[in-house]
Amino acid sequence: MKIAVLGAGALGCAIGGALAEAGNDVVLINRNRAHVEAIRAGGLRMRGPAGERRAAVRAELDCGSLALVELVIVLVKSFHTQEAIRAATPLIGAETVVLSLQNGLGHEDILADAVGRARVVAGKTYVGGVMLAPGHIISGTEGKETLIGELDGSDSARIRRIAATFEAAGLRTTVSTTIMGTIWDKLLINVATGAVSGITGLPYGPLYAIPEIEATAVAAVQEAIDVARASGVALSSTDPRAAWTKAAAGLPEDFKTSMLQSLEKGSITEIDFINGAVVRWGQRCGVPTPVNATLVACIKGVERARLAR
Repeated sequence: MKIAVLGAGALGCAIGGALAEAGNDVVLINRNRAHVEAIRAGGLRMRGPAGERRAAVRAELDCGSLALVELVIVLVKSFHTQEAIRAATPLIGAETVVLSLQNGLGHEDILADAVGRARVVAGKTYVGGVMLAPGHIISGTEGKETLIGELDGSDSARIRRIAATFEAAGLRTTVSTTIMGTIWDKLLINVATGAVSGITGLPYGPLYAIPEIEATAVAAVQEAIDVARASGVALSSTDPRAAWTKAAAGLPEDFKTSMLQSLEKGSITEIDFINGAVVRWGQRCGVPTPVNATLVACIKGVERARLAR
């Protein structure tokens, strides 16, 4: 397939690199000039359980010089979704499919407003990635599932083709006919680890060694489960500890959540689309979410402190 990864940071490169290695025509789009130039000069370096390898893949700073593609994978930060999809107009034709694999809730509606609901499919991925240096990532794809689906729950030929393309690249992929439940399932993973990692500054190894952090994470996930139930969302699991366990499965001890990576770069986070989404949905359905509200407040404080420095 002809594929563009819009927002090819660590996660986008992990997915895009795997797809390129499998023979797809992939372009990675990222506004970081050093990252793009490093990939152009020496390929994408990917470190995994089996060691390090390089993928020959195209990288661009923007979409201006690009032609139509069959699939746009959207992985920009949540707060950049509208800006990014509007700038991606050169990529999108009548048959182009736009797939959001972003964290949190609400991206599909933003994309549908920009390109039309018929072009948009949704998904969630448990693949991980960490940026080590420009053009150099830790790729956490092994054993990590990606779920994708049509917004209307149909089992279409195009969603099956995308899934088959991912599978052929070693990205374990399932087609979901209940994508909203799938989105909430992934949200629980982000709720479990994103904020506590960002607040403490800890990667997974030391993070998972502290019982008090585990208790806080499990309590936050339980709130999210309560909100989902009250909202009529069908989850694949209602065990809050399962989300905490699944978040770290197969990932190295030095793995950092995307929220922690954002904070270390001095950027704002996606907290409003993750724990903040739980708080907003809880307010709508009358379910208290004090743990998530506290985590949101703490992350906002860390953001302010880091930006001030």
